[in-house]
Amino acid sequence: MSKDDERHQCACGKGLTRRQFLTTAGAGALVVAASGQLGKEGAASAAVIRSGEGSKVTLLINSKKFEMLVEPRWSLLHVLREELGFTATKEGCGRGECGACTVLIDGVPRYSCMTLAVEAEGAEITTVEGLMKGEELGPVQMAFVEHDAFQCGYCTPGQIMAVEALLRKEPHPTPEQIRHGVSGNLCRCGTYSHIFEAAKRAADLKRGGAR
Repeated sequence: MSKDDERHQCACGKGLTRRQFLTTAGAGALVVAASGQLGKEGAASAAVIRSGEGSKVTLLINSKKFEMLVEPRWSLLHVLREELGFTATKEGCGRGECGACTVLIDGVPRYSCMTLAVEAEGAEITTVEGLMKGEELGPVQMAFVEHDAFQCGYCTPGQIMAVEALLRKEPHPTPEQIRHGVSGNLCRCGTYSHIFEAAKRAADLKRGGAR
């Protein structure tokens, strides 16, 4: 066989031997086959997640019962905001670091982004909406308004819930207890001094202090 017969010219003008051409084509076929298999496996995994059966739960939120189907992976934050419309609870970091999503579960402040909805079944859940009486603000909310304890306002719902939890446990908090009570909530605007003053004012209001 002549050298001319043994060489295969590609469209780009570079010469390949027949052996090189077949080797390259075979490797390419393996890559395509492997990619197709990976694609099928990825699709299968996604299908399993999408078709997961929901769990029936009854959630007690702001003294009202909600019966619903939830996916086991859903966070309480997702259910509150996306499924039930309690949008006062905010998502900040989504990984339990900022506190914007704080709600009360049996009176204890919890990050709802780190709490599964199924975990909260049977517990009493309180959101910012649950602190109001109709259209009237609760004492902590009113104190935050009076002392301008917010700037961008994104962390405010979580800050309010943290203060509410503190005052339910300690009606006469010291400055140190207030600082500790909101230590799990970040204010990126740095309005901490106003938040501390609002917490003190809220304690007075809750004890029946003059408005």
